[in-house]
Amino acid sequence: MPARLTVLSGPSGVGKGTVVARLRELVPQIWVSVSATTRAPRPGERDGVEYRFVDHPTFEQMIADDELLEHAQFAGNRYGTPREPVHEHLAAGKPTLLEIELDGARQVRTTMPDARFVFLEPPSVPELVQRLSGRATESDDQVRRRLERAEIEMAAADEFDHRVVNSDIDDAAAQVAALVLS
Repeated sequence: MPARLTVLSGPSGVGKGTVVARLRELVPQIWVSVSATTRAPRPGERDGVEYRFVDHPTFEQMIADDELLEHAQFAGNRYGTPREPVHEHLAAGKPTLLEIELDGARQVRTTMPDARFVFLEPPSVPELVQRLSGRATESDDQVRRRLERAEIEMAAADEFDHRVVNSDIDDAAAQVAALVLS
């Protein structure tokens, strides 16, 4: 029996990646899609694990060949979800999760309206500012742009089926796991 797709989104810096990493430890049977991106790897990231790192021409070809379920530009980089692996895992009955930005979530809603949409929120805006600033992987200008974008994304939280506040990684991961498996 096909599984139901779950889409996890939220503002940059809210801890989506950290929650998903914990989710993978808690519930290894959940398959998490690996997005393609044109951004450079951060320290410790591996191609094909956290992201599929591609150059801009390759990404454009993926769009032209309709290989992406969704795609968006964020902070000067492109991100997208390869379509085929998502459909394969769903057809095999495997609980499937996409960790994507707001624009991508909106695209998935138009093509897969039966998916479950979950918005991950920070406990507070000052906490989100601290998380983004504390990364030390981006310039002040990049952090400022991410914060501006975060305001827009936070305003869209009501578009989602469920909201989870990430004040504790284990608790947030458990809540997301329960939603994916329900």
